[in-house]
Amino acid sequence: MRRAVIVLSAVVAPILMFAAFCGFGFRLNLTPSYPLGLWQIVPLNRPVATGDLVFICPPENAAFSQALERGYVRRGLCSGWLSPLIKTVVALPGQHVVVDDSVTIDGSILARSGIHSTDAEGRALSSWSGGIVPTGHLFLHSIFAGSYDSRYFGPISAAGVLGLARPILTVSP
Repeated sequence: MRRAVIVLSAVVAPILMFAAFCGFGFRLNLTPSYPLGLWQIVPLNRPVATGDLVFICPPENAAFSQALERGYVRRGLCSGWLSPLIKTVVALPGQHVVVDDSVTIDGSILARSGIHSTDAEGRALSSWSGGIVPTGHLFLHSIFAGSYDSRYFGPISAAGVLGLARPILTVSP
């Protein structure tokens, strides 16, 4: 796995650097939440919808400061020097989200949404308390069991959406 990431990085890095300077919106994903490799940020010319896979800048807050310290998120060009997240939009403003042993949205259980009380290092991990997704916010999810998503940090501002996430050259972890 590690070797595949190194080889992929060596091949993709020059392409990514060229594309970044040319403004094509390419990003390199090295996290297991979604396939590893080269992704493109595609402009979103419509309102965000449930099921959209998006790049989104996380907010500057205590949850993401701790996430950066613990290695859940990486450094990047978003506010607070955080890297954009790749996540699936699973709930929109006005939808009711319950976070218990798993996530329920408007009475329907979200598949593969189990909640962990500790991270992979055994550190305490708090989940969001649940509630109505506020106006201008999105509830985000990844089916990767160890994903740091809205199960833990809650809904985040839709203003951070950079665009749709489209895989270009990826490999599944």
